[in-house]
Amino acid sequence: MQDRAYHRELTRYRAGLLLAVVLTLVPAALVQWAGLSKSATLGWMMLLALAQIAVHFRCFLQVGVQRAERDNLYVLLFSLTIVLLMVGGSLLVFFDQMARM
Repeated sequence: MQDRAYHRELTRYRAGLLLAVVLTLVPAALVQWAGLSKSATLGWMMLLALAQIAVHFRCFLQVGVQRAERDNLYVLLFSLTIVLLMVGGSLLVFFDQMARM
């Protein structure tokens, strides 16, 4: 029984690592080879960043949305609020700097 749980955890971590690496390399390739417009590249990068966050929460932090894991849900909502504030603030600074150039 304990071996099965260990292998399940190990499989989850391996899948998370693989997804994290892929979700890191794809935006790097999008920027490197610049086949899309700047706004499309930014949109894809933001979408892939959100996917990266979801992978980290699910695979590494093991945050689920089951009813028994209510405290984990509160941590998730708080973390999402902080991330949205950081991303929103960064975009505000970037667009302000772009307008000044």
